[in-house]
Amino acid sequence: METTAANPAAAGAHADTLRRDQSVAKNLFFGEIVEENLFPYPKMRDKDREMLGAMLDAIDDFLAPKHADLKHYDRKAEQPPEFIQALRDMGLFGLIIPEEFGGLGLSNAAYARVLTQTSSHDSSVSLTIGAHSSIGMKGLLLFGTDAQKAKYLPRLATGEMIAAFCLTEAGAGSDAASVRTKATRDDDGTWTLNGEKIWITNGGIADFYTVFAKTDTPEGKMTAFIVEASQAGVSHGPHEDKMGIRASSTTTVAFSDVKLPADQVLGEVGKGFKVAMAILNNGRTGLGGGAVGGMKTLIKLACAQAKERKQFGKPVAEFGLVREKIAQMTVDCFAAESAVWMVAHYIDSGCTDYSVEAAMSKVFASEAVQRASYEALQIAGGNGFMREFPYEQVTRDTRILSIFEGTNEILRLYIALSGLKDVGATLSELKHAVGNIFNDPIKGFGVLSTYVRRKASETTGYGTDKILRELHPSLRKAATVYEKYVVELSKAADALLRQYGKGIADEQHAQKRIADIAIDLFVGLCVLSRADSLVRENHPGQQSAITIADVFTRQARRRLRRNVRGMTINEDKAIEALAEAVLEKGAVGWDVV
Repeated sequence: METTAANPAAAGAHADTLRRDQSVAKNLFFGEIVEENLFPYPKMRDKDREMLGAMLDAIDDFLAPKHADLKHYDRKAEQPPEFIQALRDMGLFGLIIPEEFGGLGLSNAAYARVLTQTSSHDSSVSLTIGAHSSIGMKGLLLFGTDAQKAKYLPRLATGEMIAAFCLTEAGAGSDAASVRTKATRDDDGTWTLNGEKIWITNGGIADFYTVFAKTDTPEGKMTAFIVEASQAGVSHGPHEDKMGIRASSTTTVAFSDVKLPADQVLGEVGKGFKVAMAILNNGRTGLGGGAVGGMKTLIKLACAQAKERKQFGKPVAEFGLVREKIAQMTVDCFAAESAVWMVAHYIDSGCTDYSVEAAMSKVFASEAVQRASYEALQIAGGNGFMREFPYEQVTRDTRILSIFEGTNEILRLYIALSGLKDVGATLSELKHAVGNIFNDPIKGFGVLSTYVRRKASETTGYGTDKILRELHPSLRKAATVYEKYVVELSKAADALLRQYGKGIADEQHAQKRIADIAIDLFVGLCVLSRADSLVRENHPGQQSAITIADVFTRQARRRLRRNVRGMTINEDKAIEALAEAVLEKGAVGWDVV
């Protein structure tokens, strides 16, 4: 994908029209589709395309012969030092580090594509590389001073130093603001760090930690620090025995009176939460790319298994229910890939607000690959349950994806509240002028024009047929679904805020529904954009892309209709009452005896 911020001319018309200050996802809550940020579908920049050709082949040449070894590493739960060294020798720790510091300088899109390739072989390999680049040292790239970058980036690029991200604690998982690891500023300007982090990927092999600590300072409550493993008072625990991604290093990391000079503060004192969220938002394309790689491998395995396995005298590939599974995996893979690379394009193009889109792509891709692992194992039948075959390991490995880098439950709430917050701010600003707006709309036109347009569309449907103007005719029918339900999302957001006000923060059932509506809209629009580009360039797979867009849209429409209806007709109170009864007892209250 073109890095339009760095090379606007190379991206053509898209670079000229991209609205970098606008969030596609947040505008959906206002009933608006920011067409300029969706069409045409972005292309990989030429520099990355050239480099990736050789790199992807090299990854396959290195990892394909090692599948037996990779399985052994999973059983033994470690990657041996010589394997880590081989990753260093291939330059896989310097993927996104600028060339001036010895890295390859890949864009986010190209980096995600590399993780797609490594994940097609083994998730633990991707995690070792990804935890280093996506989150471990990403804060240094985003917030580091020139001196910090000059000191660390060359060694991080070669893998002499491997990086890890230290945020999670026993009492602070999704609630990152509740960290208890503490850094106290000393009289001489240095800091003393104490505390323990848990479940740290690369914790046992890292030399460079990005650590978040509580700092009760006038500047703020949390600060990010660079901490070297070699510093006195830094230690890590034994390798954690995990369900999946077993070969990757996961440990606790402890800090006991670690003395940190002032120049090891990362970013501004007291602004650690901002640093943490920026890292996680910026790094989610790596996770998404890895999920796409897993899905592509699962589809290949499922196709081969379906052709080879015979039941009732013919290959199971001829059975409709097996074909349905393979088709669904393909739709999900195309959709996840479309969304992940669209988000990477926003990051590479210098867009200023893409956090909600990043969360959406992570939620969708992580859940899609788990569905794919389930279905591929099902197609394999009894073989899928045997450790001799790859399915059980892939199923174990993918399970973590909806948990780390923000649980999908928390991300859904984030998606909903981020969109509702902007709508609520608009309603608050307009409160004084709303009184007689529908009786005299012209009077408030200067201040209220956008609001009036939105309400007119919601009430009459007028204007919605022109939301997507440039779409290829073969995709127009699908487009009408998104044009309709983006208005429904706007109406639902407006109604929820009027009903609950600030109390909407406590209405998690409603938040989930509205987040799922927004996710279907954003992912579906990415699918339409990609299919549109494939049709216009006369790609050999264009007919399949049109079919995928149609199938995804039909399925999305059913989900959208259900979620919109669920805003007013639901069983939320019954669910809450049932949960309360079971929680109070701590078990179900009946038996057949």
